[in-house]
Amino acid sequence: MVEKKFLMWLSSVPGVGSKSCMNLIKYFGSAENVYRCSFSELMASGIIREQTAESIAANRKIEKINEYFRIVKDNGIKVYTIFENEYPENLKQIYDPPPVLYVKGELLNRDSLAVGIVGSRKASDYGLKTAHRIAARLAELGITIVSGMALGIDSAAHRGALEVNGRTIAVFGCGLKYTYPMSNYRLSQEIQKNGAIISEYPFDTEAYPSQFPARNRIISGMSLGVIVVEAGEKSGSLITADFALEQGREVFAVPGNITSTYSKGTNELIKYGAKLVSRIEDITEELNLELIYKKNDNIIMNKNSALSEEECIILRFLKRKSGDKDEITAATGLQPGKVLAALTMLEIKGLIQQIDGNYLLF
Repeated sequence: MVEKKFLMWLSSVPGVGSKSCMNLIKYFGSAENVYRCSFSELMASGIIREQTAESIAANRKIEKINEYFRIVKDNGIKVYTIFENEYPENLKQIYDPPPVLYVKGELLNRDSLAVGIVGSRKASDYGLKTAHRIAARLAELGITIVSGMALGIDSAAHRGALEVNGRTIAVFGCGLKYTYPMSNYRLSQEIQKNGAIISEYPFDTEAYPSQFPARNRIISGMSLGVIVVEAGEKSGSLITADFALEQGREVFAVPGNITSTYSKGTNELIKYGAKLVSRIEDITEELNLELIYKKNDNIIMNKNSALSEEECIILRFLKRKSGDKDEITAATGLQPGKVLAALTMLEIKGLIQQIDGNYLLF
């Protein structure tokens, strides 16, 4: 608990990003050690600039740290650090995962079976209906829908999942004290009942445009693949697609009218290799997601059902030795996104387990 407090503090210091935060912890051994080290020791690490070291020194006030921890707790917010089991496993595997996640609602193990759905705030009726329909169909199969709760496509995706009592997670670009946009306040309350709203930003961080591109890496990082439903030529949702590619996730796009400004971005994605989505099976087959049927709100799967080709290849590898995701990807020659999807399915079926990032047979 003490280390969690100091990690919350360090990750909230102005100028300390997710990578420098983790590098400081690795160098000094813990966030508490970073708190207690001198300015000269911070500079000697070679990890941060003088301005950042000064910021850390200026923000070392234990009273404020304890007060902030109390405020977060009093507002019903759960805090998961990257070192805890509750932290989303998919997100741990990206290049720069947030050291701390603030959560209202519940994150479940089954949320590792997730798909991101994003798109423009200014969306057409076609785009809104398509996002709603895709989210609802996937949620009915037990797949968690991840999006950013913006107006337009994001909101339609969240509502589609909720309409069928499916799970959905909204990633905020501000602290959880605020709902942005405020018109989505009721939606955020509904999401907390059947999913979660989450943020890497400290509780009282207001919404600034510069923060939203960074949150997009969390949307893609929590997902096995990302579907861009509708996007203009310069839509921010294309940033999420870029993050997905960098993270080895599959990118899907819904085709649109070639004369429509709403679909210029998605049509370009398809042109350059994104998987075209015209039916739900285009998504489930590409991600090797077997149909998961819901009964009494529980997921029921047949452990003895036929394994996919990718699952068989990975099992053959794991019979010889254990390995992390990168080792398995390199050894099998499979695409990173398909490896992640297959590992998730094998874990759900109870055929493999993960310990400290390494996968091994049960």
